[in-house]
Amino acid sequence: MTRMRLRPENAHHAPLLRVLREGPCSRAELGEALDLSRSTLSAEVNRLIDLGLVQADGLAASRGGRRSGIVKLSSRLRFVGIDIGATSIDVAVTGAHLEILGSVAEPFDVREGPAVVLDKAMTLLGKLRDQGLAPEIHGVGIGVPGPVSFSEGVPVMPPIMPGWDRFPVREELSRELGCPVMLDNDVNIMALGELHAGLAKSVPDFLLVKLGTGVGCGIVVDGTIYRGVSGSAGDIGHIRVDESGPPCSCGNMGCLEAYFGGAALARDAEAAARAGKSAYLSERLAQTGVVTAADVTTGTAAGDLTSTRLIREGGRRVGQVLAGLVSFFNPGLVIIAGGLAQMGHTLLSEIRSVVYRRSLPLATGNMPIVLSELGSTAGVIGAARLSSDHVFSADQGESLRGMVRPSS
Repeated sequence: MTRMRLRPENAHHAPLLRVLREGPCSRAELGEALDLSRSTLSAEVNRLIDLGLVQADGLAASRGGRRSGIVKLSSRLRFVGIDIGATSIDVAVTGAHLEILGSVAEPFDVREGPAVVLDKAMTLLGKLRDQGLAPEIHGVGIGVPGPVSFSEGVPVMPPIMPGWDRFPVREELSRELGCPVMLDNDVNIMALGELHAGLAKSVPDFLLVKLGTGVGCGIVVDGTIYRGVSGSAGDIGHIRVDESGPPCSCGNMGCLEAYFGGAALARDAEAAARAGKSAYLSERLAQTGVVTAADVTTGTAAGDLTSTRLIREGGRRVGQVLAGLVSFFNPGLVIIAGGLAQMGHTLLSEIRSVVYRRSLPLATGNMPIVLSELGSTAGVIGAARLSSDHVFSADQGESLRGMVRPSS
């Protein structure tokens, strides 16, 4: 696909498209939102209609004069969000406003390697396309559970992803699908999902802490993901909390993830079961041969004291790290997400207790700590948002010429 840079006279396309992503607007409202003259706005909108990115949608209510025409993003626009986790793959197709039109998810081990995992992701996307949900694809966003060089579109030395280092994910899928593809860390796309459709929609500065197989943190500053120089910003799972602690997948000792990642929790729960400290967990071990983090969640709900203790201990560790981050960053909101967030208020109350006790009062006075309400959809919505941001950027708008057929 040929990618053309927008000419300077079309520099308003990107902000106009992003305003319309929030919903249809009258031409008068667009002019006010973007501070454009009527003639400039008319030229911009008509150009986008010609490109097939925007379509007319009737007339707005009268504001005392001639009624202004309503415009909206093309109903033909389709974005794809792919959230590759350590143990699962989620794929969704969205419309222009990033509303999910269809989704599919399956368990899958990221350690199978990039070729196998990406082939599986394309198979899942194929199922959605077979349903007629995406006759055209205009952009794809992907999240993976490890550090990413955002500028290059490749994973960089991901601890739990053998074989993925420097694999050209963005290039390979862009070639296969014939559209722009963007790659980021899975925690970052979850943060984008919360920014677009979740509890952080009106909070420009916040942290999203993902507690799952791994532990990570999405950092949003003034409505933009902060990735750091090499893409490793927010990798809080490898902050050391105890020098004499258990070994971590990164090669160090006593990291937060080694105490409260999904694998670490399963390890401690199985040890408790084998030691006879929990009748509930011992029963699960006898029935299945293993104990999982999910067993700890159900054990807590069933009143198992050992399961509750394991969750509270993990929450305290998370709170210790988060307290320092809150005092340093001073966010307006902290969202707890990921598979382990399903442990609910037992986990949340412990994290809150530690953070509010240890952080500076000035930093926590008006700062809620909450559980994500988007759940597993945060990642795919955020991945689609990542792709949409790119396609609606100043140097990509005209690259869709010919990819979107104007509405009849």
